[in-house]
Order: sequence, then structure tokens, then C-alpha cells
Amino acid sequence: MISNSEMIRIRRQMQRRIRDVVAERRHIRDLTPSPTAPATSGADQEVRVADNGPG
Repeated sequence: MISNSEMIRIRRQMQRRIRDVVAERRHIRDLTPSPTAPATSGADQEVRVADNGPG
């Protein structure tokens, strides 16, 4: 039988591992460009907004 304090320790350890894995995956996702993301820079987007014509 697992004691209450041991169960709490195991639960916290699992939560910590899950949080670390999620943070690592988020970091990797932020570093790799998405294939669906537009390949334009902020300057290109500013030019497009300025070139919308009279409005």
C-alpha cells in the first residue's frame, strides 16, 4: 500500500515531468517554422498594408 505522502510525491513528480515535456515541445515548435505559416517578414506586411490603395 502506498502512503498518502508518497502518492503526493509521485503525483508532483509526474506533473513536473509533464510540464517539462510540454515546455520542451513548445520551445521546439517555436523554433521550427510552420509549413502553413506565411514566409513574410514584418516589413513585407507593413508594405502590403500601405499598398491597399485608397480607403
